[in-house]
This record gives sequence, C-alpha cells and structure tokens, in this order.
Amino acid sequence: MDTTYSLAQNVVVTNYQNIPMEVVEVTKKEILDSLGIGLAGSGTAGIKEIVGIVREWGGKPESTILVYGGKVPAPNAAQVNASMVHALDFDDTHDLAVVHPASVAVPSALAMAERQGRVSGKELITAIALGVDLACRMALATKLRRKIIRASGGWHPTVMYGFFSAAAVAGKLLRLDEEKMLNALGIAYHQAAGNVQCVADGAMTKKMGPGFAAKGGITAALMAEKGITGARDCIEGEVSIYNLYHDGCNLDELTLQLGKSFEGANVSFKPYPCCRINHRYIDAALEVVKQYDIKPEEVDEIEVTAGTKTWNALCQPLDVKRQPRNIVDSQFSLPWTMACVVVRRKVGLKEFTEESIKDPALLKMSHKVTPVHDSSFEEKMDSPMNIKIKTKRGEFTQKTGAPYGSPANPMTMEAMTDKFRDCASVAIKSLPQIDHVIDMVTKLEELDNVSDIFQWLG
Repeated sequence: MDTTYSLAQNVVVTNYQNIPMEVVEVTKKEILDSLGIGLAGSGTAGIKEIVGIVREWGGKPESTILVYGGKVPAPNAAQVNASMVHALDFDDTHDLAVVHPASVAVPSALAMAERQGRVSGKELITAIALGVDLACRMALATKLRRKIIRASGGWHPTVMYGFFSAAAVAGKLLRLDEEKMLNALGIAYHQAAGNVQCVADGAMTKKMGPGFAAKGGITAALMAEKGITGARDCIEGEVSIYNLYHDGCNLDELTLQLGKSFEGANVSFKPYPCCRINHRYIDAALEVVKQYDIKPEEVDEIEVTAGTKTWNALCQPLDVKRQPRNIVDSQFSLPWTMACVVVRRKVGLKEFTEESIKDPALLKMSHKVTPVHDSSFEEKMDSPMNIKIKTKRGEFTQKTGAPYGSPANPMTMEAMTDKFRDCASVAIKSLPQIDHVIDMVTKLEELDNVSDIFQWLG
C-alpha cells in the first residue's frame, strides 16, 4: 500500500491531545508570525493587484482578505493572504527541509476555519500542526535529481509541497474521512508545482507561489468532499511526485514517528526579512560591527566565506548581488545584507525597499563585499563560516553560529510579539486592536471561534 494512505490516515486520526505542548506553542508563534508579516506584506508590489483580481471574480463571501477587508470564496482569500505572508521573505523556515511551511498552512487554515464557522482554537492548532508537519516531512524525504541547480534542484519546495499541506489542513477542518483525505492529497498532487526561476529573475511570482498552493490545496479538499477522486499512489507510484520530479525519496524521513513527532518543533523564525541563509552572517556581522564600533567610512573590504549553497543562492551573479535590480534580488544577496549591517547597523523591513536598493551608501558598501567560495564541506545552516572586515585600523573577524530564531537559538514569544507590532506598523492601514489579536493568538487554545480574529484584521 502506498505511503500516501498512511499520511492521509495520520491527518484524519490525529487530534489536539496528540500534539506535544512544545508544538502547540510553536504553532501559535507560526500563526502570530504569519498574521504579522501578512500585515507588513499588504503594501508590497503585486498584492493590491491580486486583491483586485479576486474581488472582480466575486463569489460567495466566505473568508476575509487580510487588511483589505471584505469576504470572498475561501480558496481565493487563502491565495491572497498566503501571497501577503510570503511577500517579504520574512516567514518561518524549516532550515533542513528548506521550506516555509506556515506561509501556506496558516492562511489555508484561517480561510477554511472562517468558511466553516465555529472552529475552535484547538482545532485550528491541530490542522496547522499537521499541515506544517506534512510539508516538512515531504521536503526532508526528497532525493534530488539535479543537485547542482540551487539547493532544491530547481523546485520551490514551499510551493510544491504546500499543495499537499493545504489539502491536509482544509481536509482536516472539513472533517474528511480517510478515503476522501486520500483523494484530496491525490488532487493536490495533480496541481503541485513551483520553481525558483522567479528568484533568478527577481519576479513577483516568488511571493505568489504559496498563494497558488493554498488555493489549490483547499480546492483539492473541497473536490474530494464532493466525491471527486485523485491519484492514490502519490508517493511510491511509477509516476508519483518523487519518481517524476525527483530521484525517489527516503521513506524513513517521511514516516518516522508519524503522528508522534512533529516537524513544527524544528521550525525557525526570521528576525530579518530576507533569505534564511543570510541570517547567520547577519548575526555575526552585527556582533563584530557593534563590538568594535566599525564605521562605514573606515571599511576597505568585507570578506565572507560561502559554501556552495550560499554561493549559488546569495553570491551569484555577483554584479546583481552587489547592485540589486529589485527587492527580490536584495533579499537573496549576501553583499547586500552585509552592506546593511555596516552602513545602517540593522537589517529590517526598511532595508528591502525600492528606495533602499538605490541608496548610494549601501551600494558603495555592497561593492566592497567579496564572497569567497569554500566547497570543502557539506554546508548546513549552522556551519561556522568566516566574516572578515578589513579596515584602516586593522582586520576584525567573526565566525557564524546557529542563527537567531532557530530551535538552537530561539525567539521568545515576547520577541515574536515585538515583531508582530513592527510588522503591523507598516500595514496599508492602521489596525488599532493589534494587542487584542496578540492576546487571542497567545491564548488560542481557549478560543471557541477563531473567526473572531479576523474582525480585528480585515
């Protein structure tokens, strides 16, 4: 029997009592984080346009569009909201799986909960924890066919596995039985796609990908509810996702401790709105710049060691990384983030804007950053890499460590609420009740109807 059956069964039978308390707490952080960065992403390029499109489509008023307000069919609301959540590349990351699970799972769950009505906080937490776990497991199990093309073989795992995650989340809240859940996953597979050419080209579709997955996954669950069938052997079949898109999979990674261990516990949160690979470098650079009070005018060169994954994703082509053509380029640039650290001593939302990427001081500094490729070891997120800042008064070096926000160096709930407030402050409109939202999410397991959250955010 195909492993898809086990995955479907796990989603159906798991309830709140099966979720470890640490995963409950992480899931609440994921919800608060997703809502906050969605607020911040509301004014980014392309979001107003996709809001306009779904409003033109019209349809049954089921689920709220974040910040903009108004209700549209649940799949469409999830599409817009997921795009907002991923817009700033500020969303949570499973560092080993290289996937942003909450950007799909949370908007899908909230849209479906509002559509269904009277969904409790415990039910919402359960659905999201299951969706996050599924996406991360599927990404971890992947055996890449084309390892030389970026870190993911050219695919965008957040999106590709997000279709399955959204289907599981929506199916759970629809209370599908095992047979229908199996079909929901099969229908999700028929749609699953997503590539990183948009990153190379700096295209807006980078932020839209999770929206496609959220909409497709919810649609899959709704179709399965009505009796429409999908492929049943999505994992091990001759043309299953792993055999068609990849070079097979590691079934142990997919099923080990299924229903007992949840990959949400291994998710990292972002203190900086850029590609996660940047973060350990930012931490180290901030430490050395502040410790030695390094001024921009005294810097001659910044030398950073980069493993192959970092080299391909954040350092090439170097002329583009030093002089970003657009915001996406700056989010995926090691020279840019190093320049922000030295010139502004911070790497926040204001460092990734159309105005900032034209800042002469930042551009001058980014051209002083020299990445050095080191392919001598298999790079991991916490692999120690060197930063050397050469100045007129000497050289200052620092090794990177586990990035802030990772399970080994976690952000507290207090830090998450601070991030939420910062994000809310740049939303397209003022939202005066954000403290009430924070209170509801931090006490989510006590909430009888999670739809109440949107009365303060729509």
